[in-house]
Amino acid sequence: MNTDTSARPDATRAASSRATGGDLGALLRHWRDVRGRSQFDLSLDAGVSQRHISFIESGRSAPGRQTLMDLAQALDIPFRERNTLLLAAGYAPLYPDGAWDAQAIPGVTRALGRMLRQHEPFPAVVMDRYWNVLMANDAAPRLFNRFIDMSARKGPRNMLHLMFDPDGMRPFIANWDTLAKSLIQRVYRESIGRVIDDKTRELLDTLLAYPDVEPAWKSLDTGDVTAESATPMAPSAMPVIPMTFVKDGAALNYFSMVTTVGTPQTVVAQELRIESMFPADDVTERRHLAMSGNG
Repeated sequence: MNTDTSARPDATRAASSRATGGDLGALLRHWRDVRGRSQFDLSLDAGVSQRHISFIESGRSAPGRQTLMDLAQALDIPFRERNTLLLAAGYAPLYPDGAWDAQAIPGVTRALGRMLRQHEPFPAVVMDRYWNVLMANDAAPRLFNRFIDMSARKGPRNMLHLMFDPDGMRPFIANWDTLAKSLIQRVYRESIGRVIDDKTRELLDTLLAYPDVEPAWKSLDTGDVTAESATPMAPSAMPVIPMTFVKDGAALNYFSMVTTVGTPQTVVAQELRIESMFPADDVTERRHLAMSGNG
């Protein structure tokens, strides 16, 4: 498992939206543009001659499957979009893709379940690339049910909608503006391959449609989401932006860490991530343990 908390934001569109007509050259040029790489840069990283790359992009040459995958690796193209690239070149997809279930990736599923259990009594969930909850430990619904009736929310439950919805957790988040800006930036920063695909863009549009959500938030740098709006419950000295939940005058401050699957071999495995919540201070830890019966 790889833990990543510092990926850079990137608001580019996914290559899958450019695959119309199976134009391999256009797809490859698109990904070079996404990554800001010249043909010369790509030739050095992939071990493929600049002339050959030029011929591929102009349609004068058809690359072998391994050459195409070398180019995709050098451009850090996500697995789902690598399959699109292969199809455009006339090859069968290389990376298995299917619905999430325990039978598809049983070893990974067992490992995820073990990680969720070991994080008790603090909340942890497994999400897909669109922030839909696939698995959760017992602590996650136990925490959120103290604020809202989680059973009333239809599945699949989406963590972003849970935080943005006025009928969800939003009324209980003391630093909601700061957190909302941060979450929107996380969508960009943690998107697979640092690329926003059409479905992720649709998710962002629905979040921006909630009341009092500023369209400009999606263009903020992460540096703008800092201590300028800090409250006593979100001190500027903290190295992270906490989620500050308040009910009956009691504040609970959490921060999260995101874990991804290391060396994935399938589309679904690459797109999974675990969100683990931790108390951001000693007071929250004591209150949380008391609430969960572990105090």
